[in-house]
Amino acid sequence: MIDVGQSVILGIVEGLTEFLPVSSTGHLKIAEGLLGVPVADQSVVAFTAVIQVGAIAAVLVYFFRDIARFVGAWGRGIVHPAARHEHDYKFAWWVILATLPIVAAGLLFQSLVKGPLASLWVVAASLVVGSAIMWAADHFGTGKRAEADVTLPDAMLVGASQILALLFPGFSRSGATISTGLLRGLDRVAATRLSFFLSIPALTGAGIYELKDAVGGTLDIVPLLVGTVVSFVVAYATIAWFLKFVAAHTFATFVVYRVVVGVVLLGLLGTGVLPA
Repeated sequence: MIDVGQSVILGIVEGLTEFLPVSSTGHLKIAEGLLGVPVADQSVVAFTAVIQVGAIAAVLVYFFRDIARFVGAWGRGIVHPAARHEHDYKFAWWVILATLPIVAAGLLFQSLVKGPLASLWVVAASLVVGSAIMWAADHFGTGKRAEADVTLPDAMLVGASQILALLFPGFSRSGATISTGLLRGLDRVAATRLSFFLSIPALTGAGIYELKDAVGGTLDIVPLLVGTVVSFVVAYATIAWFLKFVAAHTFATFVVYRVVVGVVLLGLLGTGVLPA
């Protein structure tokens, strides 16, 4: 159903948008609509979830030293009680615990996510509404707390905010998590890095869960592999650029972009150019 050419395009879209606060799900659905790919088809939904693994692999490679440090601290804390006072040990546990809300929501609302909420009307509305929240977080967040100041409540609230992106494609997982981090007083770099770390278990789990439908369905394994590899390469470059960007800029550019895309999408849907 998805050929190699389409998988390259979708891989580029996934890699560019997965970690930017613009909604990868929303952009993938728009791209699929423009390519004539049936957005609501279960094998297509599975395809988009699996190529996310390429983007997650990019995070694993880019943040390998940080991840190794967290895993090492977690292992030491499991064996040696004295090591449990280390922030890295606590942070590792917080990432695990903060993933539980999105896992529960994914299981509970699976039929809604793959059904009524997969509409491009939902994507368009979520892009606009999410922009308002991002603008408020960027302007009213104090930005006085660094990554070393992250606490369990921070991680749990940021992790739970991923549910917004799950239920309302177009809201943006990274947009929701970064905005929540900013509203908790984290600086832009700390909020963005926390968003990256929380993406690893959530998106990897989603990709593995959907793999059976992608491989066992009507999709060819070759386009699936091509899309995943392309998303990895593009996502790695995007991560490197984005971290440099947030260190010196606000999210105003993304807010404006989201509103423009949302309004244009509403127009395309309203005129019948794109099917919902």
